[in-house]
Amino acid sequence: MTIETITFGCRLNTLETEVMRTRAAEAGLSDAVIINTCAVTAEAVRQARQTIRRTRREQPDVRIVVSGCAAQTEAATFAAMPEVDLVLGNEEKLTAAAYRPLGLAIAEHERVKVADIMEVRETAGHLVAGMDGHTRTFVQVQNGCDHRCTFCIIPYGRGPSRSVPMGAVVEQIRQLVETGNAEIVLTGVDMTAYGSDLPGKPTLGTLVATILKRVPDLPRLRLSSIDTIEVDDALMRAIGEDERLMPHFHLSLQHGDDMILKRMKRRHGRADAIRFCEAVRKLRPDVVFGADIIAGFPTETEAMFENSLALVDECGLTHLHVFPFSPRPGTPAARMPQLDHSTIKARAARLREKGQATVAAHLDREIGARRHVLMEKGGIGRTEHFTPVTMPGIAAGTLVSAHITGRTASGLLATPLAEAA
Repeated sequence: MTIETITFGCRLNTLETEVMRTRAAEAGLSDAVIINTCAVTAEAVRQARQTIRRTRREQPDVRIVVSGCAAQTEAATFAAMPEVDLVLGNEEKLTAAAYRPLGLAIAEHERVKVADIMEVRETAGHLVAGMDGHTRTFVQVQNGCDHRCTFCIIPYGRGPSRSVPMGAVVEQIRQLVETGNAEIVLTGVDMTAYGSDLPGKPTLGTLVATILKRVPDLPRLRLSSIDTIEVDDALMRAIGEDERLMPHFHLSLQHGDDMILKRMKRRHGRADAIRFCEAVRKLRPDVVFGADIIAGFPTETEAMFENSLALVDECGLTHLHVFPFSPRPGTPAARMPQLDHSTIKARAARLREKGQATVAAHLDREIGARRHVLMEKGGIGRTEHFTPVTMPGIAAGTLVSAHITGRTASGLLATPLAEAA
């Protein structure tokens, strides 16, 4: 064994895990398990602690390194676990020097390396040759968040918003395309805040347009989660004008009721979300939307919850990422009047049931369509809309044109027509 990694949470964490693996190897670390944690919900933290204990039981002789947002916000919690050898903050985890003490008999005062993330003012792009187990490669363009949604602990795990300079992003993507990467996914914590800290204040739309112009051989560009209220005119133009920007957008909506959105301290209203989806659909009629929605936020009445259910249809959402509300210590929402657990659980189940129905309808509509599919391992690929497709016998990384012939409970079946140029 050399270095094993376990990742919880977002696409940015997935990218950073690859960076951590590289930096730890540069430091000479071996026989280690690196666990990159998430702090979005209490359940995510619980799962990380459970994984740490299980790892120690199953591999008693390895070194265990814990990092990520939960390690940043709850360093003492993980440091108190006897199974843990080293706790690294979100800034420290990306440097080789942070892993070097593990090659020695580590002193107690060296077991925790977690600095004040709020003091970090710059972020660098970390180039990886590819993602382990993925045919899509993530490129970080932004980190941190300056907003303070009342339910969210992540700004305290990631620090202030900071952007990777546009030239560095373009150069990374150019190198990745030259080495055969067919799809690039831009990632960040609050990606639509991109550029506000850079000279000239370029926007995410400016960045996307520049990538598409300066890397003409890039087959596919995809965005991770975006905040609809921050989307700029340049990004809307790119959506409408360049088919290499994939017609699948995951939206940070969180709720469908205006009063709850205000109590969440979100910056958009229900009408804003609907208006955005309608505008994008006019530009790209085949667009597919996903969205984050929280069920059971404090003070949520049945009528307020029904507004979230209705928003799924009014926005035309397909993929729902449902979060049962989980109070995070230190956030304003944790001090608000809480709903009972059974109500939260039941409402989350109703939202998930709604999501299953919207996915089923999407899969039905796809039958008979012609799609370009980027193949992954195991005969599974992804369409432009990120819909999984089963098409055995085609090598991972191949981009093929396919005829959708049927569907399973969660994906599509297809036959290849011809390789895309």
